[in-house]
Amino acid sequence: MIDHDLFSRAFAPLEAAVAASRIPGGVLGIVDRDGQRIVRAIGSAQVVPKIRPMHVGTWFDLASLTKVIFTTPRILALAEEGVIDLDAPLISVLPDLRQYDEKAWERKATFRQCLGHQTPFPAVAPIYTYGRDPELLRAFILQREWQAGEPVYSDINFILLGFVLERLSGKTIRHMDPGPGFAFSAEPDRAAATEDCTWRHRVLCGEVHDDNCSALQGAGHAGLFGTAASVLDFARGLLDGTGASASSIALMRTRLSATRTHGWERPY
Repeated sequence: MIDHDLFSRAFAPLEAAVAASRIPGGVLGIVDRDGQRIVRAIGSAQVVPKIRPMHVGTWFDLASLTKVIFTTPRILALAEEGVIDLDAPLISVLPDLRQYDEKAWERKATFRQCLGHQTPFPAVAPIYTYGRDPELLRAFILQREWQAGEPVYSDINFILLGFVLERLSGKTIRHMDPGPGFAFSAEPDRAAATEDCTWRHRVLCGEVHDDNCSALQGAGHAGLFGTAASVLDFARGLLDGTGASASSIALMRTRLSATRTHGWERPY
């Protein structure tokens, strides 16, 4: 049974943030493995150029939740099917990754390391500033000599995992099935706005906020849209075991480092 008092206490900081105009609005939801849920909305979904109220059914740019909702389950499913070996290097699917330097460290990065953010790839890079052709940007990412560093939470890890999904399916991510209740864009009048983008010169509403995902026209690290109900349905599927196989869920809970599992942050 859901604790309504607990939900009210969790909702209070959201109420306070809206009241103080720190954020325009939000939606909070909670679900248990039996499917009981509470969802509540507050504030506005958009304030520029006009105010629109927030609803429990408002669509959101889910940003990095794309990593755990879209990319991670699909990579783990491919491993379970024997299509990939999590401990094999990415070049088993992406042979053109740093293909002109056989000793390049990037060619040694494995699927498991990318899932657990254990590679030397940087956290992020302004890929979108190098052009607007998505195929040329994909080639740039694969051939670039990346500066190695200490392992950090990295968008690059999941951009590459997205390339794996594309290469194996023969489809770009935006032509794949996003999953029940999800999409790769949303109707502007039903979506929460994110920002007035300086390089796209418009208020973003229903289109992806992440600059690199926008330039690539779909990516494995960001770009998924959904409602609170969509996310709660996904969460319930992991709680009751219907949303992924037992082995995939076990890997999502298997520690790879002090702070990471396969695709997820510990202890969540």
